[in-house]
Amino acid sequence: MPYPLTRARRLRLSEGIRAMVRETHLTPDRLLYPMFVCPGEGVSVEISSMPGNYQRSIDKLVEEARSVRGLGIRGIILFGIPASKDEQATSAHDDRGIIQEAVRAIKREVKDLLVITDVCLCEYTSHGHCGLVRGSEIRNDATIDLLAKVALSHVRAGADIVAPSDMMDGRVAAVRNLLEKSGHHNIPIISYAVKYASAFFGPFREAAESAPAFGDRRTYQMDPANAREAIREAEQDIEEGADILMVAPAGPCLDIIRILRDRFPHPIAAFQASGEYAALVAASRLHWLDLQRVMIEALIGIRRAGADIVATYFAREAAQLLS
Repeated sequence: MPYPLTRARRLRLSEGIRAMVRETHLTPDRLLYPMFVCPGEGVSVEISSMPGNYQRSIDKLVEEARSVRGLGIRGIILFGIPASKDEQATSAHDDRGIIQEAVRAIKREVKDLLVITDVCLCEYTSHGHCGLVRGSEIRNDATIDLLAKVALSHVRAGADIVAPSDMMDGRVAAVRNLLEKSGHHNIPIISYAVKYASAFFGPFREAAESAPAFGDRRTYQMDPANAREAIREAEQDIEEGADILMVAPAGPCLDIIRILRDRFPHPIAAFQASGEYAALVAASRLHWLDLQRVMIEALIGIRRAGADIVATYFAREAAQLLS
């Protein structure tokens, strides 16, 4: 019916009406909180390019994990900063490594919090790449065997879910096969099925101390110009045993989230990258944006695009507002 019989504003005139017809909901239990764990005791060092986020020692990490669980956040994703690095990423699969010890501590103290671990080598290699290196080549097949060992060590420490983020071909199958052979049949894999070689990951390099010593990651992370390739990557990871598909970064890839949501029945996760977070915080500090409003709007946009789960450095602040 034409105006004035039809007036779209009728459903916008009060918060009660708006809430009743709201199509997309953002709740704390849809958020994952990324956390960085480092050696030491009593350490809580703010990351300069990501204000409000910290490198924390295990004791401080446990305190923060307990606090965010109290806000209704059900899961965290851990990134480790080891005491030492080498070309073989030896500390990544050390049973007494930083992530392994952090997982044990959190599972002892915050029993109903899902602990997801990042499975990658960039934080543990002296050269900062996500795979083993020979000359200037990032070696694929040798890397996936090592990634599987890393994932298994995380699971043995108590990780609930593992999340390979390296973008090596075949790594989901390698992780799944080793977990199956080791009797860990019920561990979900969140596959970074679509991870672009994005400038929006810049602040993460500081946070995780993982900047490449040479070159960049464009030989293994995806070209941001490609969308059809995302479908191929997702299909491959599903065939290899992925349970949840991750898209990163989230904001520049809302179209990709929607493509995957419409094509696959699997849960879709999206990672609001460090640069997305940093840009909004910086603009708010210059009084150009209202941080609370743009934070919630950006997260709703990611959910509206089709993400079931959103990993975000805003998780704590968003949960506080939503609660």
